[in-house]
Amino acid sequence: MPPAPGTAPPPPKTPPAAKPEPHKRIWLYVVLALVLGAAVLTWFLTHRSAPAQNDAAKSAKGGKGAGAAGTPVVISKATTGNIGVYVTGLGAITPLATVTIKSRVDGQLMQVHFQEGDVVHQGDPLIEIDPRPYQAVLTQTEGQLVRDEALLSNARVDQVRYTTLLAQDAIPEQQLATQGALVTQDEGIVKNDQGLVAAAQLNVTYCHITSPVDGVVGLRLVDPGNIVHAADTNGMIVITQIQPISVIFTVAEDQLGPILQKIHARQKLPVDAYDRDMKNKLETGTLATLDNQIDQTTGTLKLRAIFNNDNRSLFPNQFVNARLLVQEKTGVTLLPTAAIQRNTQTTYVYLVKPDNTVTVRNITLGTTEGDQSEITSGLVPGDTVVMTGVDKLEEGSKIVPHSPGSPGAPIPATTTGGLTSTGTTTSGPTPAPSTKSQ
Repeated sequence: MPPAPGTAPPPPKTPPAAKPEPHKRIWLYVVLALVLGAAVLTWFLTHRSAPAQNDAAKSAKGGKGAGAAGTPVVISKATTGNIGVYVTGLGAITPLATVTIKSRVDGQLMQVHFQEGDVVHQGDPLIEIDPRPYQAVLTQTEGQLVRDEALLSNARVDQVRYTTLLAQDAIPEQQLATQGALVTQDEGIVKNDQGLVAAAQLNVTYCHITSPVDGVVGLRLVDPGNIVHAADTNGMIVITQIQPISVIFTVAEDQLGPILQKIHARQKLPVDAYDRDMKNKLETGTLATLDNQIDQTTGTLKLRAIFNNDNRSLFPNQFVNARLLVQEKTGVTLLPTAAIQRNTQTTYVYLVKPDNTVTVRNITLGTTEGDQSEITSGLVPGDTVVMTGVDKLEEGSKIVPHSPGSPGAPIPATTTGGLTSTGTTTSGPTPAPSTKSQ
């Protein structure tokens, strides 16, 4: 109600302070907790990395690369053995004989005596063509021959009789001469008949086709019931000889010197046939002959090698890699190719010392064959070298040696296409090879 007259109005009431809402206080606590946690984590990581860095520094001083314990590696020893010097060339399987069977007479194909893919031998029956027309002609010519032989026999008897009568002056000499000419004429007729009989017999023989070579029958090109002709351009079947079989391959003219020396000395040179990827050996044969001239456009010469092909692993027109063994080196120092390292200046290995440290040793390579390489200088049989794990090594590094395949050993070397890699990266810094041999 309004205040009384003459009295002061009451002071205005102050509104109570607003209290913070509960959900806002919760978010404030969460933010404070996160800030505090981040500060603690930062302090922990900072103080923990310091000892680790100190330990790494100490490890770098005391033991190079992998600490005082050493770097695990796979080792191998240089040995004494034999290695071959090969000449490799691209080639193709070439049969010694490929025969397309065609008909030599006209007639109906009556019967086939083979299955596609069969192995046949020379003289085996293959195809029968209807022989009846040719058998009838043979009978006619044989009958004509018998008749003409009888006429010839009678003419010869008359000639003998006329000879006797002429001696008695019973007939003129002209009659004997005429009879002699008749005998000669009949002899010619008989001879012609004999030729006709032989031709008819040959046509009958041509109706029975046999295999001219040993080989494998291909796909049949004409089915029974069809009429075939001697003038047909396509054959009826194709027979390919595959045992033995040959490989024709090429080699560069610069490689002919050692090959010609062996051939002139009448030595048999073995040849290995490998597949397209040069991984699997298919067959082993011998060098048979050389071509008589070099191809000037390619600077190569063709060579032919003969293979028994007992397991029929070589197939006609198949692409192969031929490896001709020219020389066999005996009693040389051999080392796995995976242990050999290279840089832009030299070829070297990591030689293992008795105290299980390594030193860089320069080497000289000779012949490389597969996974083995000839060492002409720098190593002797019995020297131990690092084969796998060289990416962490340098001069004087401490190692923990393992035999190939032992537990704890690094990944073994792999070989691809005749080139060997150790399974470790070589793109990093290459250690400077030693300038002296120890």
